Amino acid sequence: MANTDTSPTLDRVRAVLAKHPLIDGHNDLPWEARDLVRYDFDKLDLAAGTADRTHTDIKRLREGCLGGQFWSVYVPSNQPGSEAVTQTLEQIDAVHQMIGRWPETFGLARTADEVESVFTSGRIASLLGAEGGQSIDSSLATLRMLYVLGVRYMTLTHNDNNPWADSATDEPVHDGLSRFGVEVVREMNRIGMLVDLSHVSADTMRAALAVSESPVIFSHSSARAVCDSPRNAPDDVLETLRDKNGVIMSTFVPAFVSPACAQWRVDAGEAARDAGVVPTDVTSFQKFSEQWADRHPMPVATLDDVVAHFVHIREVAGIDHLGVGGDYDGVTVLPEGMGDVSSYPKVFAALADLGWSDEDLAKVAGGNVLRVLRDAEAVARDLQQTRGPSVATIEELDG
Repeated sequence: MANTDTSPTLDRVRAVLAKHPLIDGHNDLPWEARDLVRYDFDKLDLAAGTADRTHTDIKRLREGCLGGQFWSVYVPSNQPGSEAVTQTLEQIDAVHQMIGRWPETFGLARTADEVESVFTSGRIASLLGAEGGQSIDSSLATLRMLYVLGVRYMTLTHNDNNPWADSATDEPVHDGLSRFGVEVVREMNRIGMLVDLSHVSADTMRAALAVSESPVIFSHSSARAVCDSPRNAPDDVLETLRDKNGVIMSTFVPAFVSPACAQWRVDAGEAARDAGVVPTDVTSFQKFSEQWADRHPMPVATLDDVVAHFVHIREVAGIDHLGVGGDYDGVTVLPEGMGDVSSYPKVFAALADLGWSDEDLAKVAGGNVLRVLRDAEAVARDLQQTRGPSVATIEELDG
């Protein structure tokens, strides 16, 4: 699958991505900006280059042919509720500040039409995605306000359960979704916010797919049949996703694409627990795993590992239900040769070498997620004719 930077296949891929926006489902640069410089973009100058600190800057985004990005406004799932809301607002502000600081590169997009308009102008369409229901503190009014501020998907959980939904990496307590969790999904449908099923348990995936009136997404997950990680989607879920016209944005994370890396992650988690470190605590576990890796080197994931998931998802769900969710700046290690956001053309070149057509590549790049966005917008318009904002509370529905 090797391709040089000037190979005919890469030239073909770049030509496709010049006409059709490549929309990535998940990038954690806003949290890196918080962690590294407390959102001071004088100290994290994306135009000058940040290759020594982040996976993402303007030059490498251009090299990667990116046309659109869901910027994650993630906050840790173990934060107290009100604190999680405040931190989410700070994350949202950071994305707006980033867009305003480099308007020649980024443009805010809140609809599918706006994505296409920003892309046509030569800029990167910038959408926002909230990574975890902790960001709304079990408040539907807060959910609605996140939408007003530009958030266009919410991942129902992050690494920990919340009061109304089960996470993939926690012990289940809700059988997927509580009654209030169902109401959250219904209200997301009504306002036009995409339901994101990355990070949730398989039962939560199934419950949300059953209740959602709009197509759903996975912003950064891959295929469980290829790599047995709880963060990936089982085949029955992929089949239902197809039937409900959703999209799974296949990720590059080594522990989700490589079986050897997934086992390493399990072993590191067990060692962390033995050392008193909670594996779902992102900051603590990252520090622990970096030290643990000194004695137990992590296996190397490859481009082939990444591509295997694209192939399997196409076989099970179909070409119309596949996208890209790299998770850059959300992980410390990436597959060999895919270390930053300039790497997207390599993935598409590998798919082209397998015989995928230009039409196939355009759908995977962004066509499929644009369709889902438009479908969600249409469902919201219809639902708003028949029901008003939900005033339900978690106390009323879950007791």
